[in-house]
Amino acid sequence: MMYERLKNALQENGELMLRMASGEDVEIHLHNTEFKEEPIIEVEGQDETHWLNAEEVERYWIHNDF
Repeated sequence: MMYERLKNALQENGELMLRMASGEDVEIHLHNTEFKEEPIIEVEGQDETHWLNAEEVERYWIHNDF
């Protein structure tokens, strides 16, 4: 369920902030994020690749520019 919500929200907003179960905050962007076989999300960093488990995302949000 979170996998699909994240996929749709990223398509709509272009970027998302994720809070992982570990407490780590992660920012993902549409141009370097691929939704693999559920629940895996692959994020291509500048020098490394990260694989995130959508089931470990506690919450997500977007930046609001004022």
